Amino acid sequence: MGEEAKKLYDDAQEMLHTIKKKNWLKTAAVVGIFPAMSSGDDIIIQHNNEIYTSHHLRQQVKKAEGKSYLCLSDYISPDNNAQQDYIGCFAVTAGLGIEEHVRNFENNHDDYSAILLKALADRLAEALAEKTHAVIRKELWGYASKENLSNEDLIREKYRGIRPAPGYPACPEHTEKDVLWKLLNVEEKTGIKLTSSRAMYPAASVSGWYFSHPESKYFGISHIGPDQLKDYSLRKSWTSAEAEKWLARHIE
Repeated sequence: MGEEAKKLYDDAQEMLHTIKKKNWLKTAAVVGIFPAMSSGDDIIIQHNNEIYTSHHLRQQVKKAEGKSYLCLSDYISPDNNAQQDYIGCFAVTAGLGIEEHVRNFENNHDDYSAILLKALADRLAEALAEKTHAVIRKELWGYASKENLSNEDLIREKYRGIRPAPGYPACPEHTEKDVLWKLLNVEEKTGIKLTSSRAMYPAASVSGWYFSHPESKYFGISHIGPDQLKDYSLRKSWTSAEAEKWLARHIE
């Protein structure tokens, strides 16, 4: 709303046209679907005759009576279930090639355009994540092959399944990206690297898990107690100091 908002929108549309016309940005995506089973709060994943473990946290802040304390592993069948279950994962980027153009803007003291380009790359990465998720649901995994949603319904996430990202509320611990990178060979397939703090580079990138369970939904972990912190450190084969470092924001 308002004159400045309209100017920003028009500038963004013009830059989007330039990005497309001059091929400023390149995109890349990799996805995978793997046999999986839950074991407590962990998810055990099979790939190429190897076993990978995805570790998760359970909600612990006291809730009203009758409310469930959720963990992402709840959406995968346990190892005593006769029916095979699966988990998906993905990594996408729309930031390949961005550095040169951001640097050119900054060298010309045009910080506005540099920020705008970064913001557009971020939104394009999110759009690619949305598109890739649709392909997974309707074609590659096919658990929602008859899905036919409007753009408004897609924005409201009325589709079946979720794609939580390591470092965000449902799975807030960033080192779990390491499992994704190994399963998908992300750096080789897409060029997305992980920093020592597990930030993605290029920054205009998105990665995460695919859950198909019809009751799966997003939630937040908030705070955990010392008992769960200890349990998580044991499952990760971490020292107490390592666990406290990576989960500092969530320790009660």
